[in-house]
Amino acid sequence: MTVRVAFVCVQNAGRSQMSAAFAERERAERGLTDEVEILTGGTHPADHVHEEVVEIMDEAGFDLSDREPREISTAELNGCDYVATMGCSTLELDADGPDVRDWALDDPDGQDPDAVRAIRDEIEGRVGDLFEEVEEVLADA
Repeated sequence: MTVRVAFVCVQNAGRSQMSAAFAERERAERGLTDEVEILTGGTHPADHVHEEVVEIMDEAGFDLSDREPREISTAELNGCDYVATMGCSTLELDADGPDVRDWALDDPDGQDPDAVRAIRDEIEGRVGDLFEEVEEVLADA
């Protein structure tokens, strides 16, 4: 069984990129590399990941400098088990499709470092909680 998890925002240049990085770490640390597929994208992707996000994630040991925002399609999202939106989504997904969570996070773009750190730390906790659920689903499968 493979669980597909997507992290989505408009630009795919901040919150969703941080979420995907934490999810990749959770997947590796929990030994779920073969069981969990992680997607990230935006409805209107930016040209690059926000500089303040790259800097604050670097402090936590993540290199996002080479990541590129990408567009994600409704079809991709409908094929997911979980979709986490960042409080900026107008997605219309199938009602019987993914379990959608709106995390309602502030946009880190243009924020001071302390604000970006707070957003980062909130994301880290939410991703950890989501992986607790994913692990339970996989254990019951």
